[in-house]
Amino acid sequence: MEQVREQAVDVLLIAGDLFDTGSPPSYAREQFNRLVVALRDSGAQLVVLGGNHDSLATLGESRELLACLGTRVIPGAAVDPAEQLLTLHDRQGRPAALLCAIPFLRPRELLRSEAGQSAEDKQLQLQEAIQQHYQQLHALACQRRDAEGHCLPIVATGHLTTVGASASESVREIYVGALQAFPTSAFPPADYIALGHIHRPQKVGGHEHIRYSGSPIALSFDEAGQDKQVLLVDLDANGLQRVEPLPVPCFQPLRSLRGDLQSLPERIREAAREGSEQRPVWLEVVVEADDYLSDLQARITALCEGLPVELLRLRRARQAQSAALPAGLAASLDELTPLEVFERRLAEETLPPERVQALLERHAQVLYAVQQEATENS
Repeated sequence: MEQVREQAVDVLLIAGDLFDTGSPPSYAREQFNRLVVALRDSGAQLVVLGGNHDSLATLGESRELLACLGTRVIPGAAVDPAEQLLTLHDRQGRPAALLCAIPFLRPRELLRSEAGQSAEDKQLQLQEAIQQHYQQLHALACQRRDAEGHCLPIVATGHLTTVGASASESVREIYVGALQAFPTSAFPPADYIALGHIHRPQKVGGHEHIRYSGSPIALSFDEAGQDKQVLLVDLDANGLQRVEPLPVPCFQPLRSLRGDLQSLPERIREAAREGSEQRPVWLEVVVEADDYLSDLQARITALCEGLPVELLRLRRARQAQSAALPAGLAASLDELTPLEVFERRLAEETLPPERVQALLERHAQVLYAVQQEATENS
C-alpha cells in the first residue's frame, strides 16, 4: 500500500492465484478484504484475475459486492468475451487504458470434447482456442478504441506458462504436453502483457512488454533468497513508457540447507542469525551422506532446539535415496511430487520410450483433471 500511495498508482492488477487454494482460510479472506478497502481509500482500482489455484465459485461469489468498492473480479472465461474487456481509468476518472482481462483458461471453458481425438490433437486444439481467445479480445479492444475515439493503450493479462519461462517447484503445471509452454508469438500485439503463474520475476522471450512480476513472497524453498518484486508500469497514448521493478521486503526468512550431520549444526546456527523469537527462520534441511539413518528427524530436530528456527521440511539427498538406503527406508510420499512417484513406478518397468512418453502425458491429463475437480468442489 505504501508504494500504491507513493507512486500514485491508478490500477493494481493481480494476474491470478489470489489464494493458493480453492478454499482459502478465513484469515486469508480477511487479508484480501482489508486490501480492497485500503485500495479504495487510496484512490486506486483493483482488478483480480482467477488463477489455476483459485476456485471459480470462491472468486465469483462476491464479485458484485466488490464492484461497489472499486474492485473488478474475472474468475474465469466469460460466455460473452466482451465482459472481459474493461476500461481502466486514472485517478481523475478519465479513460486511461483498455484491459483484455484474461484469467486462467480452463479447457472445458474453451473446448468441447470430441470422440476419437488423440492427445496431440487435444493439445493443438487447446492452444488454438487460447490463441483465438486472446485475438478475439484484442480485436474487441481495437474496435472499442476506434469507436470511442480515444487513443488508449491496450493491456492484456494471462495466467499460464510461456515458452522459456523459468519456474520453481511450487508452480503447478496447468497445461499438458506441448501446452506446458504457450508460444510468445501467439499473443496479440498489446502494448503490455501482464502474466501470472510463474513465481520468478522475468521478461518473456526478452520482450520488455511481456513480463511475469512473480509471486510477492517465496512459495517454495527453491525460491529462498530470490529477490521478489512488483512491477510499476507506465503507459500513455504512445504505448509502453516504463517498467520499473519495485522490491518487495522479505517478511518471512526462508533457508534451504544441505550437508551431513557434521556440517549441518554450524549451518543451522548461521541461518538462525536471520531469525528472532517472533519471526523464526523457516528451514528445509537436505541430509547428505548420513541420509541412511532412520532417526534423522529426531537428530535434526535436536540441532534446532533453542534456536529461532522452525524445521518445516526434512529430505534425504535424492542422489543417494535409491542406492544407499536399506530396504524399507525409501523416501516418504511427502518428499515426492505425484509426478516423481509415477516416474519411479515407470522406472520399474521395461517399456519402449514412446510408451513411457504416452503414459506420462496421460498421467499429466489425469492429474490435472483431479486437481481441477478438487479446486472446483472446494
